[in-house]
Amino acid sequence: MMLNETHQLSFGCSGLAGLYQPVSDRDVEEVLNAAWDSGIRYFDTAPHYGNGASEQRLGQFLRDKTGWTLSTKVGRVLRPDPNPPAIINGFHNALPFKQSFDFTYDGIMRSVEDSYQRLGLNRIDILYVHDIGDPGAGTDTAQHRADLLNGGARALEDLRSSGAIGAVGLGVNTVEICEELIGHMRIDLILLAGRYTLLDRSAVRMFGLLQQHGIRLVMGGVFNSGILATGPVEGAHYDYAPASPEILKRTAALQEICARYDTPLAAAALQFPARSDLVASTLIGTSKARSLTRNVAQFAQPLPAALWAELDAFDAGADKTGGAS
Repeated sequence: MMLNETHQLSFGCSGLAGLYQPVSDRDVEEVLNAAWDSGIRYFDTAPHYGNGASEQRLGQFLRDKTGWTLSTKVGRVLRPDPNPPAIINGFHNALPFKQSFDFTYDGIMRSVEDSYQRLGLNRIDILYVHDIGDPGAGTDTAQHRADLLNGGARALEDLRSSGAIGAVGLGVNTVEICEELIGHMRIDLILLAGRYTLLDRSAVRMFGLLQQHGIRLVMGGVFNSGILATGPVEGAHYDYAPASPEILKRTAALQEICARYDTPLAAAALQFPARSDLVASTLIGTSKARSLTRNVAQFAQPLPAALWAELDAFDAGADKTGGAS
């Protein structure tokens, strides 16, 4: 299953596991219904999201529906934790498991089997290798790469050949690992977070490589951890940390450009990735139905060509450590 024009907007399900704040069953039902009613049919989840809680809740919602597309991820194996903390990896509704990274053949096979059990569904359309080559996660090691290329990649091929999954991809935060792995294993799609946005266009440097290998992008993190939604307010976050003065300055400049065209900064941020033919889908995630509805409306809001021209010119002339040069 590959993505088409009906999947231009997709829903990321980390919030279903209470990321940063608890989320009730009613909240989950409301936000998923809002996504479905808005026409979204592609849903992305992962074992990492609440140690399987997101998969469990999403599967329950999709079970009586048809026409959906689902992706989940491999790279982590979950094992029971007899003394789990109240909040696990930032998730308030997490299931009582411990995670360990495992990109080996057996690790990926176990991860898929466990995901099928939690989802309670009869297919997984897209399977992403999650957080490989990530310095922050501790997976930027020769051993993790060897585990994937020498065993995990074969597991993915076997799963695809058997029909257990439809497509194979990477679910990552860095451009570098994409460049390193393309051409060395099958990759149909890359779910890339935060690297093709109004503030960070670093993914552009691999566009030629993507075209050469027939790979398209699913873009997550379009708000760069929030600042492109909130604007340069006190406490704004960029790439999972408080925004630097330089990033605040650049965001303020982007916001001023958008204001001249009566456009919310968030609307431009949401629509920016889809301007490239290489982007198959833009991923949005929230645990609140009203936020989902607002994002869908902003994604569909007509924006003038002159706005994009000015935003592109600002990026071309900007010092990427902050401000315009």
